Amino acid sequence: MIREKVGFSLNGYAVVATLVVVLAIFVPQISELMNATTIISLAVVALDVAALAGFMMVQPNQAKVMTLFGAYVGTVKETGLRWTIPLFNRRTVSLRIRNFESGKIKVNDNQGNPIEIATIVVWSVSDSAEAVFEVDDYESFVNIQSESALRNMASSYPYDPQEEDAVALRSHPQTISDILKQEIQDRLDKAGVMVHEARISHLAYAPEIASAMLQRQQASAIVAARTRIVEGAVGMVEMALEKLREKDVVELDEERKAVMVSNLLVVLCGDKHTQPVINAGSLY
Repeated sequence: MIREKVGFSLNGYAVVATLVVVLAIFVPQISELMNATTIISLAVVALDVAALAGFMMVQPNQAKVMTLFGAYVGTVKETGLRWTIPLFNRRTVSLRIRNFESGKIKVNDNQGNPIEIATIVVWSVSDSAEAVFEVDDYESFVNIQSESALRNMASSYPYDPQEEDAVALRSHPQTISDILKQEIQDRLDKAGVMVHEARISHLAYAPEIASAMLQRQQASAIVAARTRIVEGAVGMVEMALEKLREKDVVELDEERKAVMVSNLLVVLCGDKHTQPVINAGSLY
């Protein structure tokens, strides 16, 4: 596996000054007469001109991956005007943070329900040598592996929690994001890529079952609400009977208590307003 290492480079401005000085010294020595001094001066000037090919500009958050006859010789990350050996072949690699949004993919969750899911992945190149030499196209590699990791993660968890505190795609977004980030990072380590963040951007049931699942969610919500209402109503009836007994307001036999409990539950648990009926006669 090829790891990133520091490549040879010099400050470009210092090299420019050196080349100017060399030209100033040797150009005047070139004459029409071909002698040893002229030949040396011509050779030095020719090398000086050839050295111009070694200049390169490195932008912030950018790297130059250099090779010599197919062999990796190093990476230059120092910004500004730099100079290196002209024979080095240089390839620019961006180290800036990028984001990638996957398309909506259809996958079955671990309950077998078809869902649609998409993700946004924030990433950057952390090792320029691995990104260039370990994979053919690291950008395409990030896209494909991110979607593969998303598909694998989505099929491992249910859309809705089946048990209390169970991890699900919809109910635990932060936990799912952390799991997805680690899943993608494990796949991209070999490409010299660091994943900064991975979050689900779209999550929904597939259209063919969306209506049925919505009805199931509504039914579950209604059952939960009714359960809460009944629990509260029972508590209020218990409190009412206890207060009547403590304050000795009225003595009720078991039959009348049952009637009172029934009436209170109807009033408290009903989804519509009730109309009271006043008993003008005796209690019995």
